[in-house]
Amino acid sequence: MEFVPEPAIHRVLCADCGTPIEPNSANLCVACLRNSVDITEGIPKQSSVSFCRNCERFFSPPSAWTLARPESQELLALCLKRLKGLNKVRLTEAHFIWTEPHSKRLRVSLTIQKEVLTATILEQVFEIEYLVQHTQCPDCTKLAAKNTWKALVQVRQKVTHKRTFLFLEQLILKHGAQKDTVGVKEVRDGLDFFYSQRSHAIRMVEFLAGVVPVRSKGSEQLLSTDTHSNTANYKFTYSVEIAPICKDDLVCIPLKQARSLSNISPLTICTRVGSSFQLLDVNTLQAVEVSTQVYWRAPFSSLAGLSDLVEFTVLDVEPIGTHRGRWVLADAQIALAGAFRSSRGHGDEDMLMDHDTAGETSQILHTRTHLGGILQPGDTAMGYYLTASNFNSDAYATLPAERVPDVILVKKAYPNRRKKGRTRAWKLRSIAKEAGEEGETGAGRGVVGRIGGRDQKKVEEDYEIFLRELEEDPELRANVNLYKARDVKMQDVNGGRKKGGQYGMDVDQVGPGEEVSVEAGEAEAEEEGDFPDVQLEELLEDFDEMTLGEGEKSS
Repeated sequence: MEFVPEPAIHRVLCADCGTPIEPNSANLCVACLRNSVDITEGIPKQSSVSFCRNCERFFSPPSAWTLARPESQELLALCLKRLKGLNKVRLTEAHFIWTEPHSKRLRVSLTIQKEVLTATILEQVFEIEYLVQHTQCPDCTKLAAKNTWKALVQVRQKVTHKRTFLFLEQLILKHGAQKDTVGVKEVRDGLDFFYSQRSHAIRMVEFLAGVVPVRSKGSEQLLSTDTHSNTANYKFTYSVEIAPICKDDLVCIPLKQARSLSNISPLTICTRVGSSFQLLDVNTLQAVEVSTQVYWRAPFSSLAGLSDLVEFTVLDVEPIGTHRGRWVLADAQIALAGAFRSSRGHGDEDMLMDHDTAGETSQILHTRTHLGGILQPGDTAMGYYLTASNFNSDAYATLPAERVPDVILVKKAYPNRRKKGRTRAWKLRSIAKEAGEEGETGAGRGVVGRIGGRDQKKVEEDYEIFLRELEEDPELRANVNLYKARDVKMQDVNGGRKKGGQYGMDVDQVGPGEEVSVEAGEAEAEEEGDFPDVQLEELLEDFDEMTLGEGEKSS
């Protein structure tokens, strides 16, 4: 094989420094070419970007505001968009150079190419420094100015409590439906949500229609008009009314409407509320789903609510075999809680009357319940005592007496757990709001349903009842985000009780100088073993960046 030598490379001397180089059209080396030609000319080495500290968005000319994380592709594209003269060169690479977060500086390294002479392409790397200027976007400016809203959503419910809005607040926080809200104002019967755009208000109305049974109505008000350009400025208001039916309410459906709803018994209880609500007949376990359209076609109200529940003691439970999901039909013997109490030191008289009279308070009642799989003899249950109640309802008055039971049990209660007064290891978030008007004395503490004034005690009770419902109902907790409480010790959560080993019993911690005395009838009741405690895996970490306002609900 014959060796073929490579062709010789002819070199010439650089016209400026005399360095041997390969021939080119300029007859200059790379160093001399860079000294004589600057391809970065016309590109500024310093620039600025506008940043809104309230909503954490960057200004993207001409009028857009973009949400971008530090050193992200979106922020890099925004920085390059602000450079003038970059369209005259070829950009091959761009990346961020790390800077201190508090320096208010962004450093970007660019690599560009440009043809300087015939068939001569020069590449150069240089840095650009951006100054981050803090300012306010138009949306945050309107928020600071107040009363600059364009759309309003008025949410109302004609009930005597605030538990629906406490639960609705948690649903809004979990799904992030409050992100476009300019402000929240509390009024006597509900909440007002303010928005800077009509589309945001419409989105909120659609969200409410998907989580609670509502009906809505819209209106608009003309603010100004321009006859030359044929444009007008409006303010839009959407009125949203929530159905006055809540979970565990006693409902009496009109007879004609009950026949159209699968011929269900008129006397039912509400077991679930969502975009529609479910009614259950406790005597037959027949359930019916009442949609929003069906309800508002012929609306009806509840006979009694949570405040009308009476505490009963279960004496005996006998399931009859019928079951539907978690509900089990059973015959139960019950008595009013406190009708009898055990006492010592009276010989064979173990059961004494707790009341002065031997009337209805000591009466043993027989009823049929859907809680056969939950209740056990000795448990405490909450129910409606229909025999001792008087309802102002035409639909209830038309019911035959034999179809009205003495008692309708609703749920199991845990009175011993409530008496502990334990500190909860979890808390809830809240939406920041403004104080209401019309004589209301609230200071805008950021908690929906707590506006102060004469009803402060009643609202505090509603909030405590709502927290108890979250503890006792795992299905309700699944729709709410619970956060770990930072300043709560496990000793406080466990009520100051200490276990004595694997098979030891729970004992209270007693100080060295304290004495333990147990009097007859005052011994501490044993805690319910089937109480649905909030598990650790159900709690979320409480991050500071998740704070939506200064007001915060902590249990």
